[in-house]
Parts: sequence; C-alpha cells; structure tokens
Amino acid sequence: MTHDFTEMARRLIHKAADSSFYNPETKRLLDRAQALPAEERRALAEAFADRYRSGIEVEPVRSKLLTLTALVGHGLDGLPLAEERTAQLDRLSRTHSVWGGDRHEALCQAEVAAGRTLSAAVVATLRRTALIADRDGDLVAFAGQFTDPVLNVGEEWAEKAMEDERWRKLLAHAGTAKSAKPSAAWEKGARALVDGLGAGAVHGAVLDWLALVGRPRTFELRRKTYEPDVNASFDPYNANALRGLAWLLPLLPPHPDTARALGVLVETSLRKAAGLGPRNPKVANAAVNSLTRLDGEAALAELARLGTRVTYKGTLKLIDAALEARAAALGLSREEIEELAVPAHGLTEVGKAGFRLGEATALLEVRGNKAVLAWSNATGKQVKAAPAAVRRDHAEELKELKGLVKDIDKSLSAQAERLDRQFLARRTWAYGQWRARYLDHPLVGTLARRLIWTVDGTAACFADGELRTLTGAPVTGGTTVELWHPVATVPAEVIAWREWLERHTVTQPFKQAHREVYLLTDAERRTRTYSNRFAAHILRQHQFNSLAAVRGWHNKLRLCVDDSAPPATRELPQWGLRAEYWIEGEGQEYGLDTTDAGTYLRLRTDQVRFYPIDAPQNRASTYGGGYAMWPEAGRGRRVDPLPLKRIPALVLSEVLRDVDLFVGAASVGNDPTWSDGGPQGRFRDYWTSYGFGDLNQSAETRRALLERLVPRLAIADRCTVEGRFLHVRGELHTYKIHLGSGNILMTPNDQYLCIVPGASTAPDTGYLPFEGDRTLAVILSKAMLLATDTEITDPTILSQLRR
Repeated sequence: MTHDFTEMARRLIHKAADSSFYNPETKRLLDRAQALPAEERRALAEAFADRYRSGIEVEPVRSKLLTLTALVGHGLDGLPLAEERTAQLDRLSRTHSVWGGDRHEALCQAEVAAGRTLSAAVVATLRRTALIADRDGDLVAFAGQFTDPVLNVGEEWAEKAMEDERWRKLLAHAGTAKSAKPSAAWEKGARALVDGLGAGAVHGAVLDWLALVGRPRTFELRRKTYEPDVNASFDPYNANALRGLAWLLPLLPPHPDTARALGVLVETSLRKAAGLGPRNPKVANAAVNSLTRLDGEAALAELARLGTRVTYKGTLKLIDAALEARAAALGLSREEIEELAVPAHGLTEVGKAGFRLGEATALLEVRGNKAVLAWSNATGKQVKAAPAAVRRDHAEELKELKGLVKDIDKSLSAQAERLDRQFLARRTWAYGQWRARYLDHPLVGTLARRLIWTVDGTAACFADGELRTLTGAPVTGGTTVELWHPVATVPAEVIAWREWLERHTVTQPFKQAHREVYLLTDAERRTRTYSNRFAAHILRQHQFNSLAAVRGWHNKLRLCVDDSAPPATRELPQWGLRAEYWIEGEGQEYGLDTTDAGTYLRLRTDQVRFYPIDAPQNRASTYGGGYAMWPEAGRGRRVDPLPLKRIPALVLSEVLRDVDLFVGAASVGNDPTWSDGGPQGRFRDYWTSYGFGDLNQSAETRRALLERLVPRLAIADRCTVEGRFLHVRGELHTYKIHLGSGNILMTPNDQYLCIVPGASTAPDTGYLPFEGDRTLAVILSKAMLLATDTEITDPTILSQLRR
C-alpha cells in the first residue's frame, strides 16, 4: 500500500474512533476514499480488515473498523470480515436502536449486496433507528426498502398478527397511521380492506391482537447505560400500526367488546416504563379518539371511567374534551354525564344478577369492591366453578361473563374514587334523581348504600332495605341530597355513626365516618398563611407523583438540572382556590440521589399554602431554594397567600388529608429496609423519628379503630394498644408495632425487627368499617405473625429473632 493509502487509512481510523461518521472531517475523508477506483477501495477495505484481525484495537474501534470496511467497500464483491459482520449484526439485533453517527446501516447494506437476507430482528433495529435518524435521509430511505416482515418482531401481538398472511395488507395500512386522526382517504382505504376480509373477521382478529398488547417481549433487548427500559416500552414502529388498529374499530359494526378493548389499550399505553414515562401516549390518544367516535352507552361509560383513572395530562385533556362535548350536546353538566355514563354491566338489581347457561346457573354478586361468580348445577347444588357442560357448550357466554366480572371490578374502583372526590365538588342532587343514579343504581348502589348521606339536612345510611337515620327511622323522601362529611358534625354524632356502621356491619368503600378531620391548629394561627404540619419529610418522588395525580394534584417531576418548577398544586374551581404543597429535590449526587436519567429519587417537603385560583404561579429552582411568584410581563401581579382562617373548614381538612396521605404512603420512614438511614446513612435520624415518633392524624384514626377491633381478634389475649404502638406478646419476644409506619421494635432492648410486607397483605380480621387502609392491613398481618413467633419459618426473620 502506498504512503498516501496508509495515511488515509490511519486518519480515517483515528477520526472515526474519536468522533462519529457525521463529523465533517471524517465525512470528507470517507468521501475521498469512496471516490477511489474499485481496486484501490478494495485494498483500503483489506487494510481495515487486517487491522481488525490484528487484535491491536479494542472496542469501539473494532466496530468502527468493521463499518469502515463496509463503507469503503460498498458495491464490491467478496468483502472481507463476512462472518464478523454477521456476528455484529446479531448483536445489533438485540438492541433497540443504534446511533446514526456509527453508520451501522453500512453493515446491513453489505449483507444485502452480498445476496444475504437480513434477519427480522435486524430489520426491526434498523426501522427503529430510522425513526430517530431525522438528519440521515439515506438511512431512512434504506430502512424504508424493507417491507417484510410487515411489523417488527419482538412483540407478541405483532407476531400473532403476522401468523396469517391474509392480514398483511390490513396491517400495512394500519402502519401508515402517523397523524393525530385518520384522514378521509385513510378511512376509505381501510373500509375497502375490511369489505374484502369481512367485518366480523376483522373485528375478532383486531380484538385478539389488542388483548396481547403490553405483554413481555418475545425476546429481550439489551438495555444500554442511561437508556430507558426498552423492554417495557412499545416498539415505536409497531406503535403506528396500533394507532391504525384503534382507528379501524369505529368503522366496524357495533360490538360490546369494542369500548372495553379501547379502554384497556389506553391504560396499557399509559403504563410507565423506567426512564421513559408513559409507554406511548400517541397510541392512548388514538384509542381515546376512537372511543369518542363510537355511539352507545358503553363508549361513554368507558370514557367516564378513564376520566377517573388517567393522569397523563395530554390524554386526560382529550377525555375531558370528549365528555364536555357529550355534556354540551345533551344539555347536561359534566358531572351529570359521568353519572349517566355508569353502566349496569348486566346487573338487574343492586349488586346482583343471575344467568342461565344450559342447566347451570351463575349468580353474579358484588361483595365489597369486588364482583364474584357463584355457580349451581342442574340440581341446584352449589359448585365451586363453572360445570364442565358450561365450559364445553357455552364457552363464549362464559368468556363474556368473566369479562363482566373484570368490567365491574374496574368500574367499582373508578366509581369509588369519583365518589371520594365529591366532598370538594359541592355537589347536591334532587332526591329522585339521586335515588336513580346512586342509591338504586345496580352498580353504584353497591357503593352508595354503604355511605352516609344528608337528606334535607338529616344524615342517613342504608340498612334493612331502607334509608335510615341514626335512630333507625326510615327516610322515604326528600328534596335535596348531599354527601355527609364529619367536619361539619359534632364529635358525638361522628362516634354514633361509627357505632351504627359496626352494628349493621357496613364496610364503607372509603373512609367517611372514620375520615380524618384536620382543623386549624394554634401553630397555624401563628404562621397565619401557611401550614408546616407536613414539612421536613423525605418522600420517594415517583410514588408521591403517582399519588398526587390520583388525588387530582398537578406535579412536575424534579430533575437534577438547571430548571425551575412550580409546587405540587390542586385547583379547586368550585371554591375559587388553589392549594400548594412546596417540595424540592433532595440531594445533589447523580446516581446516588437520582435515577440514571437524572430524576430525583427523593423530595424534601415544606409548606402548604392557599391562593386564589387565578393567582400567578410560584416557582423554585429544581436544585432547591425558596419559591417566588414572578408574574409574566403585563399579566397580573404578585398575590399574597390567603390566611388559613379564611379557608373553609372542609377545604382545609380535605387538602391536608391529601398531603397526610402523600407523606404516610411515600415517606422513606415507612420503609422497613431503611433502618441504616439510606444512602450514606443521611436519613437515619429522620427514619427513626418518623418510624417510631408521634402519630399523625391518620394513625390516630387507626389507633381508635384498633382499640375497638383488637378485642375481636383471635389473638386478642396477646395484644394491647398502648400509646403509639400495638403491643404483641409472642413466645420469644414482646413486640411493639408503630401505628403510623408499621415498623417494629422487640424486647428486651427495643431492637429493630425488619419484616418486609408482601404485595397482598390481607389477614383475616373479620369485619372492618372501611376499605383501603393498607397500613392497617400490614399492622394486623404482622401482629398475627408475631403472636405465633415460634411458628415463623422465614430465615430472614428467624435470624433476627435469635440474635
């Protein structure tokens, strides 16, 4: 090789190793090399191959040498390093995408030029790379040449769809869904394809595919450093086809399963992946748009349900707009639309329905917040499961029945959350309207009959077939109905209602009679405009963010970057108020205090404040520091926070209850594995003070309940409630379980005992007056375990007991 060749090869290797192939100098050298005659290009490619084989270089230079060999030798026969190139492509096939500046498509082009077929997994990587390589038109054009397979492999739904060749054209058309909404031309093409395939067959196939969306990948991709969880996200190439399939459904004949499938697709698409956030909001938005185009109660009900479940702002905005449009079209309020949209799901009376399948009978019944199926055979004898004849002869009806159970469970959860939010909605109902939409509604009635209401100012709850007062007097009519709240009730009456619920064994769907009430304290009267009641806590940021969204708060995840953010806020339009909870990122060390993507793992909390709803927003640096209000130029002025004594008692109580929930659920003080104080032991003092310190309001409520509940437990003779703890006498030790955190100390010297609760801690405690207190369930589960400590077999617990 001449000196010029050697120098060119050296400089190309050097520049490619130190930068990308997009580098201007690298590109200029490469253009010169590619302009050489074929013989000289072959010699240069061989030089790169020799350098590769020498073993002198290490990664990433070796990969660059492979690419240089393919780039310089483009169009030549018999390029060297064919086996090494194949091996490299196999490695690339297990990655989500590659950086365009590394020019890996040259390896693919060399394979194609050699007459070899790229694997479907390599094509998938190439397609995904092209979607993010907007500056490389050649790469996009090359990737666009591959039409087979029609979808990317790796996702179960896509591989299932590609099993039958007759769906190919339909899937290809679905893959062209790249805008926010379908065009008239797109719909025309879709209808033509559906006509040729048969609407019924298309509907069945699409629903089968959508049911597989979100399942684990059929093969895992290697996740690179700082890369989002690519195995939990949607393949972006296939996501376009998912949008198209969602667009197809409104073009097909009405079917009861359509709205259900679209609703599931919305929630699956918005499920979060680490480092990414929601998997694919565009797919979720496409499903919402399709729901808005469906007629009938099922679609409206699904939109209303999603309105209580979805927290992603963009998608929630579409749902809200759809519901507002329906409300305007019918001349109703948004709240009325949500009430009218609740389906009965086949229930023929409140919480019950019977179904005859052949000679067997299924009783569908709502028990608490769950639907259950009970079966009886031809003789009327109850059986544990569907008889064999039903599974054989009525498979489709059985499938639909099981689908109803799932739908009822989802609706019950959504309706319970909607009802829980009514305390701040200032909602009233005409008595007859309320009975139809709530008390006597086949689904909502199962919740409404376990709540306390006021009818013309008189509190009443459902028992023995009637709406009854505390004294048992029936309430048979009235004018105005409201949801009862303990903040406006004297303590004696609240206690009386708690006793009434116990006598009638009513388990409320959420805390109402036992609801925590947060009244203004002397400290808050002194601070005047802010509450420090929930300041100086350390919270897990992502858990806090999720809880805040569910409770109707708006929050922005804090990143360890030079940025600013408003506090967590909840707007209360019915009251003209905005509540703020001031928070800041905790720590400054990347990787220790943040995720790989730079999101803070933990937050430090500060004040709760109230402002007029239209006041300019406060902001603070994401690194921490004080909040300040900076109105936009020409738009408003700074506004002082409102005195707490001017905040209505109901609003103050409910907002502080939300904040108490955030602290109680997201505090690191609740984590039994943090006894060492977490990273570098920085939070040991906080963990100890929170985990074993004074009880907050929710823990005080828990204590009052346990004082009544413990005497009814099977382990009552071993348990006492004293101060901040539930004391449990075992055979090996006596244990103290903190009523706020659930953390445990044991005799003889208050040694800490770490027991990590399981995901579904549900001890058999008998009657409970309300649902939803996980900490209470954890405390009771630990108590029952420790009361029989000689029967414990878990080695991690035994090793602590025997120290």
